[in-house]
Amino acid sequence: LSELEALMERMKRLQEDKEDEEASQEEMATRFEKEKKESLLVISGGICAFLFVLSFDDEIVSTDVSRYIEDPGFGYKDFARRGEDHLPTFRAQDYTWENHGFSLVNRLYSDIGHLLDEKFRMVYNLTYNTMATHEDVDTTTLRRALFNYVHCMYGIRYDDYDYGEVNQLLERSLKVYIKTVTCYPERTTKRMYDSYWRQFKHSEKVHVNLLLMEARMQAELLYALRAITRHLT
Repeated sequence: LSELEALMERMKRLQEDKEDEEASQEEMATRFEKEKKESLLVISGGICAFLFVLSFDDEIVSTDVSRYIEDPGFGYKDFARRGEDHLPTFRAQDYTWENHGFSLVNRLYSDIGHLLDEKFRMVYNLTYNTMATHEDVDTTTLRRALFNYVHCMYGIRYDDYDYGEVNQLLERSLKVYIKTVTCYPERTTKRMYDSYWRQFKHSEKVHVNLLLMEARMQAELLYALRAITRHLT
């Protein structure tokens, strides 16, 4: 099977498995913890033709972006140290964008919540219902896996989501690309962009980038707004 056909087959199998039997809450919690720990081991950077991860010189990266920022050393850091047994988890049902963040940000800045919510929903739901040359395809499962994987990297867990879907739909090379675009965008290269989903249209892959960025923005807002809520109460 080609990369595209294999992905579509996995999506179909996931849907059939979900209809037959749903995973228990304990199983889903275990799968999230496994995916969260593995996300810390995903190394961002370029990917060569053989999909080996290339190392990057932090000083070179800092020099490239220093003219755009005041603090060249400022950047993303993993939410926990590698090797820790109990990694911190942000349980989404305790503080969600829909039920908590949206109303608070509207209080702080009138109507901005509506604009942000519209932006999140538009990007999340954006689809041509296609996958490369295949038409009339429901891409909901794939879009949800991409969005939730970004939140997983930030330690955010949805109790009603089976993170086994992430591991089945997102290959290692794609996870490297996701972490690089989301956490270290200045390190993203065309070679990395070309290395995954080769049969997909550019418009579909650009949509992936939009989805990753909106997921990151929402994750950052959830942490910030939860901190403000705790301060106010």
